[in-house]
Parts: sequence; C-alpha cells; structure tokens
Amino acid sequence: QVQLVESGGGLVQPGGSLRLSCTVPGLTFSFYDMNWYRQAPGKERELVAGIPSGGRSTNYADSVKGRFTISRDNAKKTVYLQMNSLKPEDTAVYYCNAVGTYDSRRKYWGQGTQVTVSS
Repeated sequence: QVQLVESGGGLVQPGGSLRLSCTVPGLTFSFYDMNWYRQAPGKERELVAGIPSGGRSTNYADSVKGRFTISRDNAKKTVYLQMNSLKPEDTAVYYCNAVGTYDSRRKYWGQGTQVTVSS
C-alpha cells in the first residue's frame, strides 16, 4: 500500500503563508510526476500545481499563479507547496497526487490536509 503523507495545513489569516509537504516513502519518487489538488466544500476537486519527475517545469492554476510555488526534493521523496498571500477562497482540503511518469495508470492520492484562511 503506497502512502502519501501530507502535513502543513492549518488555520491562517488572509495574507498569511503556509507550506504543505507530502512525503512518499514507498515510491521510486523520481519516477513520478507530483501534483497538488484542492477541493472546497460543494466544489469539484481542482488541480492547483504540478511538477514533473525531473522538476524542470511547473504548472499552476490561474487562481494561484504568483502566490503559490511547487517544488520537490527527490532525495527526501517530498513535494512541497509554498502558499503565500493566502485568500479566503483558498480554503479547501489540499491533496497530494502522484502519477507515474512512464505509466500514468499508476496514480496515488494522499488523505488530504485542511487549509482554512479566515480572520
């Protein structure tokens, strides 16, 4: 059973920052593209940011561009999401996702971590 262990969520005031982490000890991490998704109450899950296995390019949802940064440390088998200038509309459960670079049928999800932006 592959486990994606997320951490770093919590309650933060508007304008604040949080850093999410997702560690995947049971995978050959460097063979997986990594993504962060989020799901707000009553809304569909949406892709927030993605980084390929080589880490040379990243992609972001328009709503978070310039505020969020995704990065990865293959040696630590960890992907990060640095979230700055947080807004109330960023409130959601954030999920880590791993997709096989050479076999996209290999997909794994974390349990999710709650991020709440409120004063």
